[in-house]
Amino acid sequence: MIAIPILILLCTAQTTAPSYPEGSDVPRSLSFAESQWLRQNDLLRPAAATNAPNGPVFCLPEYAPMDGMLIAYEGTSSQKTVLAKMAAAATNHGNAKVYCVVDTSSEISSATSKLQSEGVNMSMVEFPVKATDSIWIRDYGPRYIYQNGVRAIVDHDYNRPRNNDNAFSTFFGNYMDQCRYDHDMTHGGGNFHLDALGEGYLTRLINNENSNLSEAQIKTKFFDYQNLNITIFDPFPTSVDSTQHLDMWMIVVDDHTVIISEWPTQTSSTQAQICDAAAITMAAKGFNVIRIPALRSSGWSGVHYTYANAVIMNDCVMVPQFSNSAVAQYNAQALSIWQAACPGKTIVPINADAVVTSAGVLHCIMMHVPEASNAVLPSAYLRAPNSGSYAAADSISITWSSDDAVEVSSVDLDYSIDGGATWSSIATGLSQKGARSWTSPTTPTSLGLIRITAHDANGNSNSDVSDNLLSFAGGSNSAALVSYGSGKAGSNGVPLLTANAVPVLGSQVQLQISQIMSSSPLYLLFGDAANSFAFDGTELLVDYSKIYNLSSDANGNASMQGTVPNNSALIGKS
Repeated sequence: MIAIPILILLCTAQTTAPSYPEGSDVPRSLSFAESQWLRQNDLLRPAAATNAPNGPVFCLPEYAPMDGMLIAYEGTSSQKTVLAKMAAAATNHGNAKVYCVVDTSSEISSATSKLQSEGVNMSMVEFPVKATDSIWIRDYGPRYIYQNGVRAIVDHDYNRPRNNDNAFSTFFGNYMDQCRYDHDMTHGGGNFHLDALGEGYLTRLINNENSNLSEAQIKTKFFDYQNLNITIFDPFPTSVDSTQHLDMWMIVVDDHTVIISEWPTQTSSTQAQICDAAAITMAAKGFNVIRIPALRSSGWSGVHYTYANAVIMNDCVMVPQFSNSAVAQYNAQALSIWQAACPGKTIVPINADAVVTSAGVLHCIMMHVPEASNAVLPSAYLRAPNSGSYAAADSISITWSSDDAVEVSSVDLDYSIDGGATWSSIATGLSQKGARSWTSPTTPTSLGLIRITAHDANGNSNSDVSDNLLSFAGGSNSAALVSYGSGKAGSNGVPLLTANAVPVLGSQVQLQISQIMSSSPLYLLFGDAANSFAFDGTELLVDYSKIYNLSSDANGNASMQGTVPNNSALIGKS
């Protein structure tokens, strides 16, 4: 018997994700190393979904007023020069801040030098310190909403195995002290545009990357988290655009205008047909559709040149320009098209050669950060509770968020048991957003409210209260009319005293007296305690402190209008 050695190959998954050395050209699409890694590893991260934002939600379009733009100081030296030119346009023409994200504090010096070399207004630059993997912050950065007027972030699972990038929105939410919500769909943020009318737009890349969800479920996610109705277009073939992102060929300019690529030298191509179909769809929605040239260079490594991947930043529009001789002939035409689409805005041409060969252009390497919704007053939002019944001494979780054009200096929490007529303090001097456990009052009421008040450094304040009345301690303080004692019979019978409504604090009540002597004077006694002493053959049952003089009409009726005092100390008293 001959023993034959057998070689057994054990294939194990590569456990180390690709690295991203500083200064390297990380493409917007999957790199070769990432593709190889994903052959053996799933792009699976721990479930990170949060509840959807409650309350009024408005998702900001890119043409809305902006506080600034985010850039990640990554990539080659040439790519960083593009970032610096964009930062100069934003600070000098767009009246916008630049949040330049650096990996470490030591990188601030070199980033400052680069920005200064392109004429950036450095008084409008901040340097958040957070490690990132790539320059493509559009795809992993925060998507903003207003939640009851307060800025908040909607996040997703970045469709690349770049874990530092994927964690960025969590970091920036903490950096800005803003709430963050996560729908946990796999997504690249550049595959998205929207308008201010409640409509959002993507390609079916979103379906392909979330095969566990139906298209209807995907649309529901966008509606629940961003209050958007979604239109989904066909994506370009990956041979034309390796990202399949919408922002490479379409951009919404305002509520009525959209720019879509056209392909003058490739009119019968698949990408041309997709763009033509999208133009028809957008025109049917009422948009003025403007077409702008695009071209894909030939060869297996052809480049997708686009002028639609531009940046609108307040009164400034940054438009890509290219040196490739086949494309450069369209540079001036593209600038003219953008100027006609955005009259009154400053059009800034920026050479994008350093990024376009890596599958993205200007829009791909920045992210919009909107202004606070109120330019003067802080915005405040009581996230919870907004309804509910609580037993006496129940623990109630109060959550809130707030916002300001400059800075929220402090937040106060108060509660009311009389529908807001009077307020008592829960806590003062709290942070911009947060959560606090509070013990509910033991006084029964169905008129409970909780209030947040945000203050800024300029002395301005603004409040938000529970959407609905809250019930504390069983809510057993329902107002009632209670009769006691009996009157002495007169010529029209026994006099009756009643009211047209139950005595709710702060409300108007009409006291009504009937079955009394017609056309005669009478006296109404007011007091807040019982008594008993003889008077005219009967008993007075009120320890009175005030007497009202009234007169009856010919039918023996009289009435008096009054207001129940807004004094919580009266609850439970007669």
